[in-house]
Amino acid sequence: MQASRQSSLMTLLLVLVLPVTVCGAQSDAAQDAKQLYPSAMANASRQASEQQFAERNSRYKIGAGDSFEISFELTPEFNQPAVTVQPDGFITLRGIGDLKVDGQTVPELKETLKTAYGRILNDPIISVVLKDFEKPYFMADGQVGRPGKYDLRGSVTLTQAIAMAGGFTESAKHSQVLLFRRVSDQWMQAKIINVKSMEKAGVLNEDPVIHPGDMVFVPKNAYSKIKPYIPTSSIGTYIKPY
Repeated sequence: MQASRQSSLMTLLLVLVLPVTVCGAQSDAAQDAKQLYPSAMANASRQASEQQFAERNSRYKIGAGDSFEISFELTPEFNQPAVTVQPDGFITLRGIGDLKVDGQTVPELKETLKTAYGRILNDPIISVVLKDFEKPYFMADGQVGRPGKYDLRGSVTLTQAIAMAGGFTESAKHSQVLLFRRVSDQWMQAKIINVKSMEKAGVLNEDPVIHPGDMVFVPKNAYSKIKPYIPTSSIGTYIKPY
């Protein structure tokens, strides 16, 4: 009986102690991993952060003022070389009349036209070519030399966009540049980029690529905010602006 009680007691102790030991071992292993692979842990954290800042790679959506050419392969009598989207989003089609198309991509527009013309033609083959449309652009605002709207041609990074906008002004806060990106009609995402640290470390591979419609905003640094209230100009020598 005594041996049985001792055996039961030992089993109970193992059940209570084993989870604590395992958890402790896992915690120690995690700490060792952080110490042995700091760069890997940092990269993983950065990649997770980048994934949260969603990329916007959607197709161009047709809007008011855009124009395009409609061609029919088998029935050229319906061709229209210049169709312009009216301010209310409608276009006027030969043989069909008015049709609302704003907000559609080119593939969606082709399907809309095929459906509309399918009522009078048998399986029409239609091609659409954009002629005049809003060119890709980005906005730069805040403490840059030339705030405004800029054409986006080719691949442009954040630091290149700032340079195109005249660079930082003396009152710019280099360490908290804001990059706004629209992810839907109602929502925008914002990311804070420490351009100062990135350029100082020379890690330009982390320089984000600007997407059409992005806005770069450079806020004021702390010194420029309190400068109007500083009684002497000499004190500025001892204040680091960013």
